Amino acid sequence: MSFSEAIKRTIEDSIATKQALLLKQSEEIERIGIVLATKLKDGGKIMFCGNGGSAADSQHLAAELVIRLRSSVNRAAIPAMALTVDPSIMTAGGNDLGYEQVFARCVEAYGRPGDVLIGISTSGNSENVKHALNMAHSKGVHRIGLLGGNGGFLLGECDDAVIVPSIVTARIQESHIMIGHIWCEMIEEILFPELFT
Repeated sequence: MSFSEAIKRTIEDSIATKQALLLKQSEEIERIGIVLATKLKDGGKIMFCGNGGSAADSQHLAAELVIRLRSSVNRAAIPAMALTVDPSIMTAGGNDLGYEQVFARCVEAYGRPGDVLIGISTSGNSENVKHALNMAHSKGVHRIGLLGGNGGFLLGECDDAVIVPSIVTARIQESHIMIGHIWCEMIEEILFPELFT
């Protein structure tokens, strides 16, 4: 197969995944976007966690909220944080408590009732995200899953979830970022309606 054929196939597969997402999950994406904006409006914050590419997505989406998504929208900072960004906490937690507890420990430290934890996992089977979601439940933190495949065992640990209908990690990650951007847009428009009139 030539590179041009492979490129065409990859782009077509990405489009097909997003079409399936549109048909199967668009209502859930909208509903969760409203939940996120409501929690923020009531004084909560959003925490993100995930491993590998999902850790990068956590940081990406937290930055969009704290700084801004659109350069044309000059608004106040929105409280959000990625639980993946402090190497001292990650390595101390991994060494002293076990890697499966690193995100849970952060939720224990930072989570408050009215906050939200978004656990990102392409497989839906990340053990440390599961422990974080369980800790969130005990702290009164709303639990949202950004998942793939069939949702894995994390689906049962979430209050709300969006499952990207694919088993291909790259297609799931591409969709996760798109969903996150949709949520950021919704949050901006709900929290700062005066900027969109």
